[in-house]
Amino acid sequence: MKIALTVSYDGTHFCGWQRQKNGRSVQQTLEEAAEKFFSSPVKIAGSGRTDAGVHALAQVCHLEGETTVPPEKLRECLNGVLPPDVRVLKSAKVDGSFDCTRGAKRKTYRYTAYAAESELPLLERYAVRVKEPLCLEKMRACASLLEGEHDFKAFCAAGSSAKTSVRTVYAVTVEEKKSDGHTVYEITVCGNGFLYNMVRIMAGAIFSVGSGRRTEEDVLLALQTGERTHLDRTMPAKGLTMVSVEYEVDPFL
Repeated sequence: MKIALTVSYDGTHFCGWQRQKNGRSVQQTLEEAAEKFFSSPVKIAGSGRTDAGVHALAQVCHLEGETTVPPEKLRECLNGVLPPDVRVLKSAKVDGSFDCTRGAKRKTYRYTAYAAESELPLLERYAVRVKEPLCLEKMRACASLLEGEHDFKAFCAAGSSAKTSVRTVYAVTVEEKKSDGHTVYEITVCGNGFLYNMVRIMAGAIFSVGSGRRTEEDVLLALQTGERTHLDRTMPAKGLTMVSVEYEVDPFL
């Protein structure tokens, strides 16, 4: 029996999604919880590998095995033994051909920052502080340059195993909000897939253009040449959240 799960987690104290020799991973935490309800060790595959410190609002994964627990009730059972920083939001039996990794059509991520003179404890866990207000118009102009099919070689950190750096980004939006009198910036990126650290590098490019440190021309040069030197730093992991994963057919309907 194959079961799909949607999970949410606070990535602060995880080394990322994937099992690591030295570190607490989301995958290992879920597998250890699931083994309590299956007759044998359970392998859980994820729709993507989030890095250390990255959060997830809705990460999709799947597992295979036999259990007396009804698939739709597995959510409640797992949540009863999981630690408080990871929760299963949905569980459902799916067709044996379902593959949460290869079947993903669209993935959406959100990067969050806030403007303040000093760190704000109630925002700092899930957002990154910028020292000065940014120009929303410039950030949105930069974001539009990143939409469409491009070679995102310059937006990929070293260590990537991807065969190609060409990706399609369907939409990049930038929103400015207020939270207890402070300005919060949210960059939302939707695409068919992402390279290693790609969204964090895109966020860094947008924020640097918004601050005036870089220009739209720098971002265009990065896209055209594939050279990382035209861009600013990779933004910290804690500001990034996996928002959703979409499939041809919703596995939870």
